[in-house]
Amino acid sequence: MQELTPRQIVAELDNHIVGQDDAKRAVAIALRNRWRWQQLPEEIRKEITPKNIIMIGPTGVGKTEITRRLAGLINAPFIKVEATKYTEVGYYGRDVESMVRDLVDSAKNLVREKKRVELVDKAKVRVEERLLDLLVPPPDWESSYQESTEGGQEEDSKERYERTRDKFRKMLSKGDLEDKEVEISVDQKSSPVQVFSNMGMDQMDVDLQGMLERMMPSQSKSRKLTVAEARKVLLEQEVEGLMDKDAIAEEAIELAERNGIVFIDELDKICASEEGGSRGGDVSRQGVQRDLLPIVEGTTVQTRSGSVKTDYMLFIAAGAFHRTKPSDLMPELQGRFPIRVELQELTRDDFLRILTEPTSSITMQYQELLKTEGVKIKFEKDGLEELAKIAFQVNQTTQNIGARRLHTILERLLEEVSFEAPDLKTKKITIDASYVQQKLHAIVEDEDLSKFIL
Repeated sequence: MQELTPRQIVAELDNHIVGQDDAKRAVAIALRNRWRWQQLPEEIRKEITPKNIIMIGPTGVGKTEITRRLAGLINAPFIKVEATKYTEVGYYGRDVESMVRDLVDSAKNLVREKKRVELVDKAKVRVEERLLDLLVPPPDWESSYQESTEGGQEEDSKERYERTRDKFRKMLSKGDLEDKEVEISVDQKSSPVQVFSNMGMDQMDVDLQGMLERMMPSQSKSRKLTVAEARKVLLEQEVEGLMDKDAIAEEAIELAERNGIVFIDELDKICASEEGGSRGGDVSRQGVQRDLLPIVEGTTVQTRSGSVKTDYMLFIAAGAFHRTKPSDLMPELQGRFPIRVELQELTRDDFLRILTEPTSSITMQYQELLKTEGVKIKFEKDGLEELAKIAFQVNQTTQNIGARRLHTILERLLEEVSFEAPDLKTKKITIDASYVQQKLHAIVEDEDLSKFIL
C-alpha cells in the first residue's frame, strides 16, 4: 500500500470529486490507519481491527466515485459489490462469501501484474532465443555427423551456424526482421461443456472448470505471424511459464487479508422496512444481514486459492437510506460500521464546480469528443452558470439524481451538435447563457417534460 498521508489522499480525491469533505477525510484516515497498522509489531497488530465506514447520502453525490477513485490511489485489492445481489440468497441469489472470493481474484491479478514486471526482462531473453530458433532452425547434428567423412566437418557446421545465428541476432535487435513471417505453435485448450450452472456453486472451493480443462488434452495450432506479432505471443507464453502459480496464490491471499478493501453499495436495500410490504422480502433481507455479519466481523472463507481470513479487511458501505435508516439494520451489523459519514445534497454552486474543477470534468470530456470531428466547443462562464442552475432546478422539481443530472442535461444540450458534427460548416461553437436557454427552454418551462430526459 502506498504511503500517502491523509492530506495527500484528500488532495488527490479533490482533483476528481467536488465537496463531501467529511467523507474524504474519513476514507483518508481509514487508509492511513491501514498503513499504520502494518508498521506495528505482530502481537499488537492482532488486537487492532479496521474501523469500517458507512456513507449515507442521496444518489449521485459521490459515494461510489470516492471509493472508485480511492482504488486508483492504492496498490491494494479492491472490489465493489451491490448488496442487492444477495437480496434473495436462499432462493436464487449469490452466496455472500463470494465477495471474498472476488477480492482474492482481484489480489491475484495485482500479484500477477507485479510478477510480470519482474519477469518480463528474463522472458524477453527467452523470446529472442525462440525467435532465432524459428528464423535459423538448428541443423540435425547427429545426422550430419553420420554423413560426414571427416571429424572436423561437424565443428565447421556448428561454427557456420553460430555465425549465421549471431548475424540474425543483430538484425533482430535492429528491427530489420519485424515483417518477416515465422510459424509458431499456440496452445489452444478445448472448452469443455459446462455441466454445472453458476447458480448455487459459489460456496464450492473446488475449481471444477479448471479440473475439466486439465483433464481435456491441450491442442496446439500452428499460426503464421510476423516477427513483431510472434514476439507478443511468445512473450505471454514465456511470462506465463515463468510464473509460480502456487506462490502467486499464497501472496494473493496474504495481500487480500492485510490490504483488502470491500465496498458494499446499496446497503439500505437490505434493510427490513418497518412500513408495509412483503414479509417474504423482509425475511430475505434479514437473511442477507445475518450472512454478512460474520464476513464483516471476521471469519474464514474457503476459496480456490486457499483459506482467507476477513478479520483485517476494510469494509466501506454506502446507501441512500431514503425510506430506511441505518438503525433499521441489525444491531450487531450496525456495530461493525462504527464510522458513519453523511454526504450532502448538491447545491447549485456544487454543480458549477463539478462542471469546471475536476481534472476530467464532463465539459472537458465533451470538448475532447467533438474535437475528433474538428469541432471546437467553448463554454462561457454564464453558460456554465445557466447549466448548473437548470440541473439544480430539474433535480428539485423531479427526482433528485445528483450529479448524474448533468450527463442528461449536457447530452440534451449537445444532441444536435453531436449529430451534425461531421457535416457542420461552422466548426466553432460558443455555449453561453442564451445558447443554453435556447436549447433547454422546454425543460425549464415544462416540468413534466424533464421527466423524459431520465
